Amino acid sequence: MLSPKKVKHRKQFKGRMKGEALRGSTIAFGDYALKAVECGKLTSQMIEAGRIAINRKIKRGGKMWIRIFPAKPYTKKPAETRMGKGKGAPEGWIAIVRPGKVLYEIDGVEETLAREALALAGNKFPFPTKVIAKSESL
Repeated sequence: MLSPKKVKHRKQFKGRMKGEALRGSTIAFGDYALKAVECGKLTSQMIEAGRIAINRKIKRGGKMWIRIFPAKPYTKKPAETRMGKGKGAPEGWIAIVRPGKVLYEIDGVEETLAREALALAGNKFPFPTKVIAKSESL
C-alpha cells in the first residue's frame, strides 16, 4: 500500500471537498488516462486495487503511471467507545480527489485494451470516472 514515509502532523482535519482539480488535470505521460468526474476520497487500498486491475488486464504489456498519492491520514475510534476522550488513532491514508484529476495513465497498449483496463480500475472507486485519450484532451 502507498503511504508517506514521514509526515509533519500525525492527525489532520477532514477538510472540505469542493471545486475542480487545480493541478494534474491533463495527460502528462501516457496516451490514455482515467479521470475523476466527481469529488471523492480514495484509500491506499482502493488505489492498489485499481493498479492490480490495470496490470492484470494489460498483462504487463505497456507502462502505467499512478498520478495520485494518499498523503492525508484518517483516524478511527475503537469500537464500543463512548463519546469524547479526544480524536481516534490514525487508521490509514487517503487521497482527496477533485473533479478533473487524472488518476492513472497508460502507454504502449492498443486503444481498446487501454480503455477496458482503465474502466476496470474505475469500477473500484466510489465516484464516477471516465477514460480519456491524449488526442481528446488537446
